[in-house]
Amino acid sequence: MEAKLREEHGMLRNTVRSFVDKEIIPYIAEWDAKGHFEPAVMKRLAELGFMGVCIPEAYGGSGMDYNSLAIVCEELERGDTAYRTAVSVHTGLNSLTLLQWGTEEQKQKYLVPQANGVKVGAFGLTEPGAGSDVASLNTTAVRDGDHYILNGQKTWISLCDVADHFLVFAYTDKSKHHHGISAFIVERTMPGFSSKAIKGKLGIRAGNTGEIFFDSVRVPKENLLGKEGEGFKIAMSALDNGRFTVAAGACGLIMASMEASVKYCKERKTFGKEIGRHQLVQQMVANMEAGLQIGRLLVHQAGELKNQGKRNTRETSLAKWQACDYANKAADDAVQIHGAYGYSDEYPVARYLRNSKAPVIYEGTREIHTIMQAEYVLGYREDKPLNKMLPAWPFEVDKAAAKS
Repeated sequence: MEAKLREEHGMLRNTVRSFVDKEIIPYIAEWDAKGHFEPAVMKRLAELGFMGVCIPEAYGGSGMDYNSLAIVCEELERGDTAYRTAVSVHTGLNSLTLLQWGTEEQKQKYLVPQANGVKVGAFGLTEPGAGSDVASLNTTAVRDGDHYILNGQKTWISLCDVADHFLVFAYTDKSKHHHGISAFIVERTMPGFSSKAIKGKLGIRAGNTGEIFFDSVRVPKENLLGKEGEGFKIAMSALDNGRFTVAAGACGLIMASMEASVKYCKERKTFGKEIGRHQLVQQMVANMEAGLQIGRLLVHQAGELKNQGKRNTRETSLAKWQACDYANKAADDAVQIHGAYGYSDEYPVARYLRNSKAPVIYEGTREIHTIMQAEYVLGYREDKPLNKMLPAWPFEVDKAAAKS
């Protein structure tokens, strides 16, 4: 089984890499310069089965393991962070959360079309005044008969203008603090919903990012995900999946930085020899290789826990923190290796550096993950199994129930 899985992982990596080389890398500089998100890439990802790579086949996915998702994200970010982000949000934050918490009816209505790429999912947690402090959110959901009335806004939402379905978190009882947060599946077509892209970003310019607004949006009670008051727990479990994909993507950015640096090291000569012969340049390249291998080990450690259906908050946090920091440093060093040319758009490393900063911030800042890891070591934090976990791989989904 392990040998077969390794072979499948290798084939998957080759397939994604070939896709990225042909359909992202030749065009990404132009898309990034124009701030253009190319929807055709999402369509091709769906055709290849990458939009539901680790969703069970019974729900329209490819049925691969969770480390297959990591490989897809790593190779996509080697092309550009924008398209890894799209898969992170659609699959990691939204679809896997539906798989973990959704009713059979919700899975049929929303998960199946997302897994096969017919529909696109997004995630709405962050607000202008609520980021790391999730309990500070102001969006509300008031019960009105068979509906909830949502009012408020979310910001820094990836795929804001692209997604069909949004997993949104709102207070149903603010007096209960984070125990009063609930989760809802909101459709773009529901009256009162609107979105607006954010322009002028430092990086990930080829990605669609912005705000979504709820002006008395009526959401059927059947679209409540989990129970009232479980929203915070659901959000944290979703972040375990999102952070996993971000960490995997960061390894791809390290790889891209290293590949560009190695190429330039062999082209550029100073003091009569290739700059790759200079020890301090070698040190930067060596650090990239170390960061790539360490990041991959941490990511796949978390992935194996996911494959076994075990909670992985601690391991995923460590992978996200370290891989993103390594990626930020690798991109910075890549610019340094390229010298003045690294400061221009003539080479891709300036884009890598711009893109590398956002993952250090979103889905838990560097500081949040530092505190989390310290609290685990000190014994102040302990993870207990959730009452609902992602299914272990190989998936043993009741196909009869799934197709009923």
